[in-house]
Amino acid sequence: MRAGLGVVLAWQHYAWETLLELTRHAEACHYDVVYTDGDVSMMPGRGDGDVLDGATLTAALLSATTCIGVGSIRLVQHWNPARLAQWTATHERLFPGRLHLLLGIGGQATDQRFGLPWAPPAERATWLEETVLACRTLWRGEPVTQQGAWVKLDRAQIRPRMPAGRPELEIACGASSPLLPVVARHAERWDMNLPPSPHRIRTALRALEDACAEQGRDPASIGRQVWVMTRPHGGSSSDELRKAFRRWHPWFSWLPDQEIPEVVVAGSSSACQEQLGKLRAAGIDRPLLDLTGLDRDAAHQAIDALAP
Repeated sequence: MRAGLGVVLAWQHYAWETLLELTRHAEACHYDVVYTDGDVSMMPGRGDGDVLDGATLTAALLSATTCIGVGSIRLVQHWNPARLAQWTATHERLFPGRLHLLLGIGGQATDQRFGLPWAPPAERATWLEETVLACRTLWRGEPVTQQGAWVKLDRAQIRPRMPAGRPELEIACGASSPLLPVVARHAERWDMNLPPSPHRIRTALRALEDACAEQGRDPASIGRQVWVMTRPHGGSSSDELRKAFRRWHPWFSWLPDQEIPEVVVAGSSSACQEQLGKLRAAGIDRPLLDLTGLDRDAAHQAIDALAP
């Protein structure tokens, strides 16, 4: 199970040239993984800015580096499962052990603008589980016939086969999501979609323990990571941090203002390291430093300040 420390460069905030430079810098500083993203759901909020395909970005960043892991979220309603399985197996063949396959169900009704199906969260959770089951069999090189509610395959088969134990499947969801039982059944890693304060993490991990107990699975066999907005070196007022958090984490709009300082890693390098230590003590084995919104120089400095 891969753990460590990661970096998030999301929201299509960085131009390709800057994204490449920051990823190479994170690799030189011995970070374990960089996550980016990019899908049509982001179009309405980007104005005239580029929205580069996340799958292509992943391949490009892997080919331009040598050892760092790279991932970007895959939304199952954007992918045919056999195509997803072959894409994954191809990356494993070209970049062994370096692809991070992070799956989620999304939550943007704007997908409908692009002809993509839209369904309630519980149905999308079923969709994701059907996709995972199909991919697991396809990765073994076996033909798959599956007639589910969402995934319909007729003797589908892919090459190359995936090595045993790969990929480590990462599933993103909150603690109350209908996806949590799917995490308990299938994931090697839970990408915890929650404000990253120690008390919220501990509460969420109790929910994971309950879900694993129902499946007869040891929750310790599931890695845990969380995205945490990171602003080292100080220089930002509490009001600036609040506005940045609201800008880059709109899905947590319900979080009270007074709790935002608890879920942002900010201040001196030592203060940031102390906050990350608290997250690890709460049960996170891979904090992901979300640098989205920083300019190039500030992102460089943040990567340097908290390097493993």
